[in-house]
Amino acid sequence: QLQLMESGGGLVQAGQSLRLSCAASGFGLTYYAIGWFRQAPGKEREGVSCISSGGGTTNYADSVKGRFTISRDIGTNTVYLEVSNLEPEDTAVYYCAADVLAIEAACVLAEGDYSYWGQGTQVTVSP
Repeated sequence: QLQLMESGGGLVQAGQSLRLSCAASGFGLTYYAIGWFRQAPGKEREGVSCISSGGGTTNYADSVKGRFTISRDIGTNTVYLEVSNLEPEDTAVYYCAADVLAIEAACVLAEGDYSYWGQGTQVTVSP
């Protein structure tokens, strides 16, 4: 059974950093692209970053470029999102998801392309 579990969220002050984790089970990361999404209160869910199944392609939303970094550890089957220089506007529930149809060298930040989702982890950034 394919499952994703996020962790690492918390309450931090503006300017601080966190490392979010997405532990995958039931499949290997070399098979599916993984994306990170977030949903702030009262707003629609938006794509933040993704990494292709081949690992060679990453994409970022313009709002997080230069501050967020996606990576993965094949050995532990975990995808990470390093979030630095956090701003109050980054406050949201962060989700990871698997795109089972993406080709090896591609990943997209389109929510509709992702079929499996984790439960989310809350990130709250105070001013």
